[in-house]
Amino acid sequence: MESIQKIELELLQKSDYKDFEQAMIEAYHGLPEPAWTKKQINTLIHKFPEGQIVIKINGQIAACALSIIVDYTRFSHSHTYKKITDNYTFNTHDDDGDMLYGIDVFVRPKYRGNRLGRRLYEYRKELCEKLSLE
Repeated sequence: MESIQKIELELLQKSDYKDFEQAMIEAYHGLPEPAWTKKQINTLIHKFPEGQIVIKINGQIAACALSIIVDYTRFSHSHTYKKITDNYTFNTHDDDGDMLYGIDVFVRPKYRGNRLGRRLYEYRKELCEKLSLE
């Protein structure tokens, strides 16, 4: 593995898509459709920029967490992923909702073992506190 010179936690930007897509393909190697589409990512960034974060190592996306806010009373505890994301359109995102819902978390294989996933979850907890979400 390359030496780590710089680690940064940033909001995912539309301009990151190509690197994001490659990171997802590497993280979910073997799945038939391993990456979210550019349209889906742009939708998430537009609806809830604070919920879409990446960790970059030496300028390359190493890990990512995607989230929406939902009004959890609209869903049962046995909801499906497809339902809570409204068939992956994220139209269920509600700025006035009460719960942060994690859509995805992944770490690029070559960066696993560096506790990046833990840092992403810590950010999510801080975001929940800041926005008074469950």
